[in-house]
Amino acid sequence: MHLAILVLALLADRFIGDPDWLWEKISHPVVIFGAAISAADRIGNKETNSDSIRRRNGLISIILLLFLAVVAGVMLARLFAVLGVVGFFLEVGVVAVFLAQKSLADHVTNVASGLREGGLAGGREAVSLIVGRDPGSLDEAGICRAAIESLAENFSDGVVAPAFWYALFGLPGIFAYKMLNTADSMIAHKNSRYLHFGWAAANLDDLANWPASRLSALLIVIAATFKTGWRAATRAFNVVLRDAALHRSPNAGWPEGAMAGALGLALAGERVYGGVAVREPLLNAAGKREVNAADVEAAVGLFHGACTGLVVLFAAFFVLF
Repeated sequence: MHLAILVLALLADRFIGDPDWLWEKISHPVVIFGAAISAADRIGNKETNSDSIRRRNGLISIILLLFLAVVAGVMLARLFAVLGVVGFFLEVGVVAVFLAQKSLADHVTNVASGLREGGLAGGREAVSLIVGRDPGSLDEAGICRAAIESLAENFSDGVVAPAFWYALFGLPGIFAYKMLNTADSMIAHKNSRYLHFGWAAANLDDLANWPASRLSALLIVIAATFKTGWRAATRAFNVVLRDAALHRSPNAGWPEGAMAGALGLALAGERVYGGVAVREPLLNAAGKREVNAADVEAAVGLFHGACTGLVVLFAAFFVLF
């Protein structure tokens, strides 16, 4: 029944999204995960520790955090099983909470709206909510590229990956993935504090996202066939094969490359994080570089098509198996 629950959760997240009123009353599960990760950071990542001890403590911490996440998932799954039909729909709601289709599409659409209504200031403010790069360094094209790149990468991390691990292992799988992905965003920074403590979390997160990133690229290519035509889909496929490995991440280049090829855009390249310029090759360097709000909206449309493809995929598996 995992696949039936997953299909309903994907649909609920697509059209309803996260209920803000609920999180005003109780803590979002990811907030709880974050609190556990912060506690592990305080205990195991002291400034007086040597690099080797930090690396050891980071490995122990992420193993314990994943264990706790799996235990929580198992206990909740057993509770829902006892509750029958009520438990079935409660599990649909829990899984939907860990998906990010509507919230991601809304945030990226707000970037296009911010540019149109508030110019550069409006676009920078909107994009600052979804990317880590310095918004003040971005012109209109930079804002739009940042939004599209975030949309593509988070399609993999925030939609496909949690759905994939839930499909395989149920609630323990999606809980473990979200714990790991949250840890990656909190303690896997390549700076003096986290380079060693976050090493294990960063590498495990790369491993966990490996299948989802490839599946995400394929879904974008398939969506491009219907949204932008066969030639664009072929270009997207070729860009992925040629340029995905150029990205500094072993995974992000796949969905970003597919998005760049499908829309005929040049993505990635030089970015500024915390005042430090990061220079990388462009994905689809021959594509358009003066990206605008219309391109952002086209990317959201392609994202919706890829999300529909994900629902169809899991629905087909449910019917066949």
